[in-house]
Amino acid sequence: MGKSPADAGAQQRINELMVSLAKQGLRVARLKGGDPFVFGRGGEELEVLTAHAIPYIIVPGITAALGAAASAGIPLTHRKLSQSVTLVAGQVLQDDTLDWRLLAGPHRTVVFYMGVAQLAHIVARLRSAGAAAEHPIAIIERATLPGQRVLRGTLATIADIAAAADVRPPALLIVGEVAALASVDALVSAALPEHGVIA
Repeated sequence: MGKSPADAGAQQRINELMVSLAKQGLRVARLKGGDPFVFGRGGEELEVLTAHAIPYIIVPGITAALGAAASAGIPLTHRKLSQSVTLVAGQVLQDDTLDWRLLAGPHRTVVFYMGVAQLAHIVARLRSAGAAAEHPIAIIERATLPGQRVLRGTLATIADIAAAADVRPPALLIVGEVAALASVDALVSAALPEHGVIA
C-alpha cells in the first residue's frame, strides 16, 4: 500500500493494517523509500506499534537528501562553501516556524523536501530574507531512479527553468553555493564506467 500527498487518510490505513496483520501473528515489513525518520512518519508509526505492544526492528535507510545529492554530484558540505546542512519539509512553509534569514544565509546548504509545488514561495521567502538573486539552487527530480534529471540555476532563474522542464514530484531542492557544483548531466546508470573513479 502506497501513499500520495493527496490521500490524507493513507497513513491511518497503513497504521491500522500494520497493527491488524501483526496481531494475526504475521511478520510485517513496512517498506519506505529513504530514511523513515526524516520526514517519513516513522516516529508516528512507532508510537502506534508501541501503543499496541507490537515489537519491531528498524532497518535504517538513506534519506533523500543524501542519496539525491550524491547522485547529482553535489557535496552537501564543502570546506570552502558550506559548513552546515538544514533539511526542511516543503509542505510546512506557511507556519512561520522557519528562520528564513538563517536559511538564506551564506556558507550553508538547505535541502527542501517535497518543495516543487512550493518553489515560487520558497524562492520569494529566501529572497525577502536576504538571499541574492544569483544564489545557486538545484532541483533533482526522480533522484537515484532511471530518468533522474538535475536542473541547476539561481534563485532568479530556477522557477522558469523548472516550468520549462515541466518538473514533477518526486523532486527536491538544494539551495546554497554547493548547488552550483551539480552536474547537469548526472544521470543514474546501471553500467559502471570503463575507467575513472567510482566514489
